Amino acid sequence: MAFSHGYAALARNACVEPFEFERRSLGPNDIAASILFCGICHSDLHAIDNDWGFHSYPLVPGHEIIARVTAVGPGVEKFSIGDVVGIGTVIDSCRTCEPCSHGEEIYCETGATPTFGGADRLGTMTYGGFSNDYVVDEHFAVMIPPLLDPAHAAPLLCAGITTYSPLRRANLQSGHKVGIVGMGGLGHLAVKWAKAWGAQVVVFTTTAAKAADALRFGADSTVVSSDLEQMASHGGSFHYILDTVSAPHDPTPYLGLLKLDGTLCMIGMPAEPLSISSMMLAWRRLIVTSSMTGGIAETQEMLDFAATHGIKPEIERVGRSQINEALDRLRRNDVRYRFVIDMGADLVEHP
Repeated sequence: MAFSHGYAALARNACVEPFEFERRSLGPNDIAASILFCGICHSDLHAIDNDWGFHSYPLVPGHEIIARVTAVGPGVEKFSIGDVVGIGTVIDSCRTCEPCSHGEEIYCETGATPTFGGADRLGTMTYGGFSNDYVVDEHFAVMIPPLLDPAHAAPLLCAGITTYSPLRRANLQSGHKVGIVGMGGLGHLAVKWAKAWGAQVVVFTTTAAKAADALRFGADSTVVSSDLEQMASHGGSFHYILDTVSAPHDPTPYLGLLKLDGTLCMIGMPAEPLSISSMMLAWRRLIVTSSMTGGIAETQEMLDFAATHGIKPEIERVGRSQINEALDRLRRNDVRYRFVIDMGADLVEHP
C-alpha cells in the first residue's frame, strides 16, 4: 500500500478538502502514474451531492485523468515509464462476460468498477483523480497521442467518449441532419464529432448567448428551444438528435422534429425520470435510446480520431485551491466548457 493525497467530499453536498488515503500496491499488470490533469465532470457533482442515491463518503471524485507513468509491474506490455496515459470512467471489469469480450467493459454484466466512489473486486473503495497519483491495471489505461495537449485531452476521457460513442454507432453520413440539445461540456464536443463525420448540425440551446459559440465550433445553425416558431420550422427533418442535458426537462418537443425512423439519444442522465409519449413514438416509428461512455478500445479510437482531426474540448484550467470554486460555478452552469484541474498548480501542503 502507498499513501496518496487527494481532495475528498466528507459528506453529501460538502466542499472537497485535503484527504489522505491508501492506494493498492503495484500488481504484476499494474501501472502507477502521477496525475498531471483531471477534468471536472458533471458526474463528479452528482456524486458529491449524491443525486443518484448510491454514493458514500469520503469521496474523492475525478474520472478524466491524464497521468505520467512512474512505475510498471513485471507483466506490463502496453506502457513504459514516462508515457502519458489516460484513465477514464472504469478501472476494472470481469473481462469474461459477453460485453467485456466485445470490448464493452463499461457494460460488464457483473458490474464494471468505477474509477471513484465504488468498491473494487476486493471490496476496497476506489478514489478518483482529484489526487496526486493512481494505480490501475494496464488494460484500463489508454495512450494519449502526442498531438493531443494533455490538459485538453482530460475531458475526452468522459465527455469525449460519452458523445463520440453514440454518434459513432449512429453511422452518420454526409448530409444527415443531426440535432445537439444543450451546449455544455457534452454538447460542444458532440458538435465537433458530428461535423467531423460530415453531418448538418443544428444546436438547440436555452442560452441565446451560446449561439455564436455553437457556430464557431462548426454548427450550421442554432435554435433557441423556447422559441416555438423556431422549433416548428424544423419539424420532421432530423435523422438523429443527441440530448446532452443533465437537468430535468421535457424531451417531447424533440420527438416532433424527427423523421420517420429517427432516433433520440438521451445521454444527459437527469436525476429525475423523464416522461415520453408512446403515441408520439408510434407516429413516426421513432427510436429512443441512451448510452454511457465506451469501452477501452473505443476510447483509444476516439483519442486517435481527435488527434487526427484536431478536435479538442474548450477548457478552463484551475489550480487545486480553486476546485470548490469550480464546482460551485459548475452548479450554476458557469463554465465554457469544461474545467480541468492542473494537479501541479498551487501545491498545498498536507499534514
